[in-house]
Amino acid sequence: MASPAPLPPADADAGARLVLAEHLLACESATACARAMVEWLARQCGIAVACLGPGDGGAASVCLAAEGLSAPQQLTLARAWDEPASPLFSFRTRPGARWLAADALEGSTFAGGVLAVPLGRPGSPAVALLTLGLSGPGVPPDVAWAAACAGPLLARLLASDARTPRRPEPDRLLRRVINAVSDPVLLTDPEGAVLFANGRAEALLVAGPDASPGRARAVELNQRLFRDTLAQGGATGAGVHRREVPLVDPVEGMDLLFELVTTPVLAPDGPAVVVSVLRNVTDLGRAAQALGESYRKLRATEREARSERHRLDRVLDSVAAPIILSDPTGGMVMMNDPAERLFAQLHDMGEASGRRVRANDALFGSFLSHLLGPENAGVSRWKSQLTLDDPSTGAPVPMEAMANKVLGDQGELTGIVTVFHDRTEVLERARLLERVKEVSSDLEARVLSATAELAEQNEKLRRQAIQLEQASAAKSQFLANMSHEFRTPLNAILGYTNMLLQGVSGEMTPPQRRNLTRIDSNGRHLLEVINEILDITRIEAGRMPLHLTDFGLPELLQEVMAEMDPIIARSKLTVETHLEEGLPGVWTDRQKVKQIVLNLLSNALKFTHEGSVHVSAEYQNGTGILSISVKDTGIGIDLSNQEKIFEDFQQVDSSPTRAYGGTGLGLSICRRLATMLGGRVSLQSSPGQGSTFTLHFPRRARRT
Repeated sequence: MASPAPLPPADADAGARLVLAEHLLACESATACARAMVEWLARQCGIAVACLGPGDGGAASVCLAAEGLSAPQQLTLARAWDEPASPLFSFRTRPGARWLAADALEGSTFAGGVLAVPLGRPGSPAVALLTLGLSGPGVPPDVAWAAACAGPLLARLLASDARTPRRPEPDRLLRRVINAVSDPVLLTDPEGAVLFANGRAEALLVAGPDASPGRARAVELNQRLFRDTLAQGGATGAGVHRREVPLVDPVEGMDLLFELVTTPVLAPDGPAVVVSVLRNVTDLGRAAQALGESYRKLRATEREARSERHRLDRVLDSVAAPIILSDPTGGMVMMNDPAERLFAQLHDMGEASGRRVRANDALFGSFLSHLLGPENAGVSRWKSQLTLDDPSTGAPVPMEAMANKVLGDQGELTGIVTVFHDRTEVLERARLLERVKEVSSDLEARVLSATAELAEQNEKLRRQAIQLEQASAAKSQFLANMSHEFRTPLNAILGYTNMLLQGVSGEMTPPQRRNLTRIDSNGRHLLEVINEILDITRIEAGRMPLHLTDFGLPELLQEVMAEMDPIIARSKLTVETHLEEGLPGVWTDRQKVKQIVLNLLSNALKFTHEGSVHVSAEYQNGTGILSISVKDTGIGIDLSNQEKIFEDFQQVDSSPTRAYGGTGLGLSICRRLATMLGGRVSLQSSPGQGSTFTLHFPRRARRT
């Protein structure tokens, strides 16, 4: 290390001597050694000090180091050291220190006197001379000690300097000038080894032996950073190089940023050195960093604002209602897609469409004038109805527009938001509602008229029903009376006929008997018709009472079969009966059950030409229902006529030329009688497959 660290304070005593000794041992040149000794003595003794020695190449002596002396004074001392007539010249070979009065030297440099101390190895000629400005001959202890330490070292270093080219050493004046520079200035070799550093540079890149560990580490770090930056920058290249190097403040520990300006130069004796100037740009760097951060934030804010704007556009475009954002002067700033279809003029529009868009703009501007005028400064919202034109079709578009002022933090107007609501559907609904009201009123009038007419018709029907009931009652009464009137003489006729057939009036001839038999048969048929008419009349008139009795079905069916025996004998059909075992006794109207069974069996014999008729009875214990079925193998009944045959005076074939006679009342009477018993009559039949009529009635009837 050619440039020693700053010397310790003057009152350091033994510690200070130790520091100087270590410092001297670290010196690599005679000049550095002389400067360390001179500076230390100047501080310790507070006097002017100079160290004289050989110049470069062994030429004229020079002042290796001096404190408190001007350049001319240093030059005078150097010449006196080389002048054989000078008292100082004798010190080259004379050991020991000696004080010389001021007038002993020509061109006295020191006012009171000068203490000259030869320096070199003991017993050898002096290689240098230490001069101190003292007023008396006494030798201070520090001077003697410093001379004793530095003398041999100077002899060795001077000998070494003589063998190797001496490194450039700035002039003292130049050194002071450079020290006065506020920026750190360094002279280094191409590898970054410091040859010279001013005070600012030493504060950053030089640590003395007594430096604290923290400062030593900071300086070591700075040296490494400086060397790396110097090596990366091509310091040996021609020209001036500029680059940035980050360093650490060894005192404060703060990060610093310097601009390193390096200029490679050639020393007078040939070696290449590098002049480096460090300019503190920490504040500039921080400002640039802050500016960069602000720029990044600005870009981020801009991207965020652009994203928000894009998002706002998408939100606004998704709204079906037209929305326009205007500036404080009423100019359109932004609009969504529905609004563009009304207010934006496109290039491919025709003249008519463009004219409609301009008309819409003018109408919108007139609408906004209600908010922008100074007389409406206190109005924050305005609502009105506009009729715009559809630019593409020219159809009128009724709109309800609502404009709201957007105020800033200071209450200033920053914009106006206008939202349109299409009133087409509302107006259409109102028109339809009005139309519905008109139709409803007309319909109500028609309903009232129809209701009145219906009431009138109902009244007529009620009167007709009464008349029909009266006519039906009269008819029933007439039929009952006529049946009674018919049946009385008919019974008499049948009685007399029977008497004649039994021979009450004597034997008749066969023709007479045959004719009387025909009279009897037709009379009985007529009586049967009259009885059926009388029964249906009595049922309709509600004069057919129930006579409930206990009886058994086997006896009843046996009696029916006995009465129908003549007819069965003439039909040549096989008639069978099958009764379930254990049939219970019955509590119902025996005569009506018998009349139903007789009627069903008579119909089966009537409509069956060949085959058989099967009569059966069974009891369902779970439901308490008795069933008497009459099954035949006759002509059968089509499904479409199976309900018709149970109606009054209705037959499958009602034509005048029908093959089967009858009044058409038998099955109607059977159904009505079954209903009176609490039962019903069912039918299962198909054409050509025969029929099965079944009477279902409860075992125990209820009185009604």
